[in-house]
This record gives sequence, C-alpha cells and structure tokens, in this order.
Amino acid sequence: MSPREAEDTEQRLHAVFLRLGEDLRRTESAVAALVRARPADDGLVHVETVDGPAAQARRILELETGARHTFQAFLTGLNTITPVPQTLASPPGTAPDHEPAPRHGAAPGASYQLLVDRDFLAEPAALTALEERVRRGEQVRVIDSPLLKLAIADGEAAMVQLSPERAVLLRPPLITLVTELFNAAWRHSRPYLREVAELTPVDRQILQLMLSGLTDAATAKQLGTSPRTVQRRLRALMDLAAVTSRLQLGWYAMRNNWM
Repeated sequence: MSPREAEDTEQRLHAVFLRLGEDLRRTESAVAALVRARPADDGLVHVETVDGPAAQARRILELETGARHTFQAFLTGLNTITPVPQTLASPPGTAPDHEPAPRHGAAPGASYQLLVDRDFLAEPAALTALEERVRRGEQVRVIDSPLLKLAIADGEAAMVQLSPERAVLLRPPLITLVTELFNAAWRHSRPYLREVAELTPVDRQILQLMLSGLTDAATAKQLGTSPRTVQRRLRALMDLAAVTSRLQLGWYAMRNNWM
C-alpha cells in the first residue's frame, strides 16, 4: 500500500466511524423518547418503570435466567446497576456473602449476543469476564460509541436504563423498537478479538483495547504493565502487519481475520 493509498484509507475509515457513531446516537435518542411516552391507547400497559439500581439488577437477572432462546445485551462502562463481576457471570460460590448470588445464565442452548463499549473494556475485570464468555461460545462484539444499558430476552421483554435511578421494562409491541436498536448497533460493531496463531493472548488484548480507543496508559493499567511495554508490543504488531500507523494496523487486523 502506497503512502497516498494509506492516507486515503485512513480518511475513509475515519468518515465511516463518525457516521456510524452519529447513526447509533440518533437511534438511541429516538428509542429513549419513545419509551418515555404514555402507554398505548389500547389500554394495555406496554411500559413498566423500574426504580433503583437494586430493582434494575434483579430485573436484568430475571430476563437473563428466564431467556429460553436468545439473550441480547448492551454492556456499558457507564452502567450504574451492577459492576462487571455481577454483570457477567462468575463461578458459583465465589461471590462474598454481601453480594448478589452469581447468575447461572439462560436456559441451556440459548444463544447470547453481548455488545460492549469502550468504557466497559476499561473496567476492572472486564477482559477476564469477556474471555470466559467467549470460551462458552457466546457472541461478543465491540462498538466505540457509548451504549445505554439494555437487555432483551427472547424478543419478548426488555429493560432499558434511562437514568441511574430509573429504567423501563418493555413488552410487545414496544419491544420491536429496542430490538431494532440492538440489531443496528450489532451491525455497526466489530467482533471481540478471537485467538489466532499470529497473536499472543496479551497482544490480542492490547490490540482489542487499542481498537476501542483506550490510551496506552489506560491499556497498560488494565493489563498490569507499563505504557512503554504497550507501545513496544504495538510496534511489533505494526511490523508484523507491515504497516506504519495504528489505524492501518486496525484495518489490517480486520482484513486478515485477526478479529
């Protein structure tokens, strides 16, 4: 790739990422406005408010454990309902007595789609928890735009967090709105990095965090290393990919099935 071609590629990618982020923000705003609206004129209650972090956490647990076929969720670092160890499953018996019991997940055979944002990846324990999800065969993808807290079970019930203290539980027909939001965000996301022969586990995590926009210092803190080590390993990955910038490295990773 010539310098001119590399520059054009970077400009096109930048424009695409900006457009996708704007589209997602507009869709989220539209959904938030609609779920704040009054119940439908047919007299049926399609929206139920859920107040307080504890009640919201219980509702999400009920949605996940009650899912028979599919469980879809946005996992965000701006989440004020439950920290990462409770947001993602932990082994039975590991939670202290004062914490909620660890969740056991949906019914056997139910498929998971989990979409995480940049802020979530920066949270303590996030990478370890996501690796466990991937090992279980659950689908995990990453998006750079901040997400709202959202969980959908079987396309029949969903919870959307509107503020730290209030969420809404949706049922048909309003469930269609958040399902479309989830699907749109999923299409605009990228896979969580999988294992490939060319990458060590640490290199894969560094690349994952770089692609999500974390600084070298934030990446180093997350991995328990130094910014200089992060920079050195990214330089080695750029040499392996024969590219001269981090944006080109991200493009190479996508084109060559590193993610």
